[in-house]
Amino acid sequence: MMPGLVLDGLTPPLVVVGVMLVLHVARRGRSRGARGRFQRLDAVALLVALLVTGGLERLMGRPWTYRNGPVRAWSGDISSDQNSQQISDPYTFTHVTHGALFYGLTKLLLPSAALPTRLLATIGAEAAWEAYENTDTVVERYRAVTISLGYYGDSVLNSLSDIVACLLGFWLTSRLPRRVTVAWVIVVEVVLAFWIRDNLTLNILMLVYPLDAIRAWQAGV
Repeated sequence: MMPGLVLDGLTPPLVVVGVMLVLHVARRGRSRGARGRFQRLDAVALLVALLVTGGLERLMGRPWTYRNGPVRAWSGDISSDQNSQQISDPYTFTHVTHGALFYGLTKLLLPSAALPTRLLATIGAEAAWEAYENTDTVVERYRAVTISLGYYGDSVLNSLSDIVACLLGFWLTSRLPRRVTVAWVIVVEVVLAFWIRDNLTLNILMLVYPLDAIRAWQAGV
């Protein structure tokens, strides 16, 4: 870790945002005449986002992979210590939904931007969130007010997989009719609510404005 650099709070996501802004400027300088087309630099941006986010998380003490056993493609028990440690778990679906939401948000905020530019913004936003989510500040917030009492941060592998899941959601949304996207987002939220008593909507609500009634329901009380 660099002397004087405290990797907590807003510092990690701001580092990610700064790197992505530099990549955006570099991309603009080399994309004249190629507006609207994905280029090699877009793949480089994704790779850099993954490397920077993973590197920051390692510096914050997050493990590369699950510490207590083999790496698995899936872990379905959110109360297990493998949750947020393996490649995917039920919360992976919320990150696919992130992609749909970022697609709509970038279209609203950047109406004249080409799709690759909006993709780069999505990569930056999701990577910044993953870096922020794994700070001690947010980990302790999760443990204090949400169902994730045993949460101790993501593994780097799980976190980077979440970024890929977000890009999958962005890609699906770019290919599907709007009504189909709205339908699958609603279905995912409803299924997760019944399956694990949590979803993206509840996750955000409990982080921002925790309610005892919802927490009791999630805990099965």
